[in-house]
Amino acid sequence: MKSKIALAFDKCNKEKRPALITYTVAGDNTKNNSLKILNKISEHADILELGFAHNTPIADGGQIQGSSHRALKNGIKLKDVFQIVKKFKSMNPSKPIILMGYFNLIYQNGENNFIKSCKSSGVDGLIIVDLPYPENKSFAHKCKRKSINFIQLISPTTSKDRMKKIIKDSHDMIYYISMLSTTGGKLKVSPKKILQNYNKIKKINPKKNLVIGFGITDKTISSLKSANGLVVGSMLCKTITNSIKMGQNPVTKLDKVVYNLKKKII
Repeated sequence: MKSKIALAFDKCNKEKRPALITYTVAGDNTKNNSLKILNKISEHADILELGFAHNTPIADGGQIQGSSHRALKNGIKLKDVFQIVKKFKSMNPSKPIILMGYFNLIYQNGENNFIKSCKSSGVDGLIIVDLPYPENKSFAHKCKRKSINFIQLISPTTSKDRMKKIIKDSHDMIYYISMLSTTGGKLKVSPKKILQNYNKIKKINPKKNLVIGFGITDKTISSLKSANGLVVGSMLCKTITNSIKMGQNPVTKLDKVVYNLKKKII
């Protein structure tokens, strides 16, 4: 049986457009709003990434760090993250949700316990930023056994030999990091160059769904729309920050932003 992630890509391929993948942090700016945001933006996004906050987020730029800080200040715990996912899934059973975070919390929780919680709450996939290949092979295998996608990462410095191994072991989605930077950095590489690198990776196995993340905003998204999927995160976290500063409703603001992003890729 195909995973919900694979089905989402199939739908987008049929519509001849990339999947729009959003990233927000669980518990930002409140646990309740976090769920409302997911419900609202899922009307436009094809796949939702939900970050579980960590106090040393090595791959995250300022905007996502700000979101994580707010969530941690609100006392967000891993059990709350699963609760948010469970509630979201009860209302949107076919919308894929991917948890994204760092291995420390999984290690503290116990790999098997963590996967069990993912399964019972309805998590479809995992991106663990600091668990690279091949160190992630055993954990990825455990995920696969429970029908949870483990999403491998490829960067501009990944060698071709290593790339082939990662792609061979990958599940239904691979994440290409567009540039050597933390999230939310200004695009240091031209979209043309990103797509050249992207197409080289895609050639290794054209059947694999390869998405691009890091540096994608409303200004850059349409120039990258030949990809299978595009991830927007920092721009959404920034929208939450700005709406709090302005005393506006972050749910409504994000709904508009994600709606406009979708319009740029269809």
